[in-house]
Amino acid sequence: MIHVTCALIERDGLVLAAQRSGTMRLPWKWEFPGGKQEPGETLETCIIREIKEELDLDIHITGAMSSQTHINQKGMEICLHPFLCTIIGGELLLKEHAQIKWLPPQELPTLDWAEADVPVLGSYLAKLAAD
Repeated sequence: MIHVTCALIERDGLVLAAQRSGTMRLPWKWEFPGGKQEPGETLETCIIREIKEELDLDIHITGAMSSQTHINQKGMEICLHPFLCTIIGGELLLKEHAQIKWLPPQELPTLDWAEADVPVLGSYLAKLAAD
């Protein structure tokens, strides 16, 4: 099983969605940015590192959501660990993604999401509806 973190970065009632570039696996799909946990790394350290590497942003974790398990196209089991985050520093720089969008939560489902992110999006919207 591969452990992967992702960040639902919130700002002023909007959420950041990132579109994968044409050179990435699953090109042009939208995702919550993040990446694979490295050996000896906590999930929290992983998401902070990944967002710095991919977007040049410093983030603060405000909460964790339930993990979601997904079997990818190659048959590998992926456990996706979503974190709610805010930006505390840095200047947004797209190092891997084609583009980003800041959207109100209710508009997020209009994007063409990577399959692994769909359950995360559903959980996030359900959490907002319950709050």
